[in-house]
Amino acid sequence: MLTMILSNLRRRPTRTFFTAAGIAVGVATIVALLSFTQGLRKTAAGIAHLGGSELSVFQANVSDPTASVLPQSILTALRSKPYVASATPLLLMVEAIKPEPGAVVFGADPNGFFTRRLVLVSGENRQAAGATGNAGATGGAGASGTAGAATNGILVGEKLAAHMRLSPGSPLVVHGRTFRVEGVYHSGIFYEDAGAVLPLPVAQALAGRPGEQTSIAIDLAPTVRASTATKAIERELPGTQVISTTDQALRAGANSTLISKAILVIVVIALIIGAIGVTNTMALAIIERQSELGLLSTVGWSPLRVASLILGEGVAVSVLGAAFGLLLGVLGADLLVKALGVSSYISPSFTAWALGRGLLVGVAIGVLGGIYPAWRVTRMQPLKALAGT
Repeated sequence: MLTMILSNLRRRPTRTFFTAAGIAVGVATIVALLSFTQGLRKTAAGIAHLGGSELSVFQANVSDPTASVLPQSILTALRSKPYVASATPLLLMVEAIKPEPGAVVFGADPNGFFTRRLVLVSGENRQAAGATGNAGATGGAGASGTAGAATNGILVGEKLAAHMRLSPGSPLVVHGRTFRVEGVYHSGIFYEDAGAVLPLPVAQALAGRPGEQTSIAIDLAPTVRASTATKAIERELPGTQVISTTDQALRAGANSTLISKAILVIVVIALIIGAIGVTNTMALAIIERQSELGLLSTVGWSPLRVASLILGEGVAVSVLGAAFGLLLGVLGADLLVKALGVSSYISPSFTAWALGRGLLVGVAIGVLGGIYPAWRVTRMQPLKALAGT
């Protein structure tokens, strides 16, 4: 029967192609958005563990964690807590590099673990190596120890360096000010490797936010659990929110929720439109092939077997469309990320389950679209079908 199904599809190549193409577009959209969501989860994990920290503190009730503002008093209070082993302030600047508006520039305390944990791929990390003086003169209120010799130097992540073709000695303009790339680093966190790092006082001066930070990355004291510290911080420091897991990071912004709901809507629309397309194709095929189907009945094919043939053709064209849709989705995911302008901090991530869901949608379209034509063919009377009436 499989040979007959494939033969019947080849007999009407134009109709088969356009039906499969419609299904492919729906499946490709689903796969691309699922990969985008998975990439967003990985980015969220990076936000939760900036600098390899166990948790990060942000301002509560902000739509986007990068819009958080924390005063110096919060940092001082956190450093006094017995369950905090180390706390380092960070200032996140977005759209600071015009050629790469999605790249995040991190203002980091050169004495903090965020800067010291960067692994240099090339060049040197003078921000950490030279962090012995007082940087108050560079515009950082309350930021000590830092980088007087490195105020014109910047560190760039390996992904940003590769994309912008930067190397030690290259100039990089941040917020209209030119810095010299002193080193290229690797951190293992996509969000960080696609960005750059400046001394915190320098970043505060550029952003016009002296004494402020976006977040505070925290390493906990031994034996202290992240969940316990989270509850204590949010209770003792009102107006803060603690992010220690990927799910918390996703809930901190509305974008991920909107994307998840959009995927569900697209899946439903793809099922409905795809099923209608398959139903229309198969119903027309029945009308055109009444004599052929009637002949099959007269030579011994049962109504159930004839219905299985029609249903099989619907599933086959859907699987064909789903296969092309998977390929198109994989190729189109990068284009989607670039079109949205978020390639600097989100990389599409494909999982077997995401690809499997795309294939399942394709099969479901074929089954749903073939049910009515298959039922209709069981109601045909062989002799009338042979007569074409």
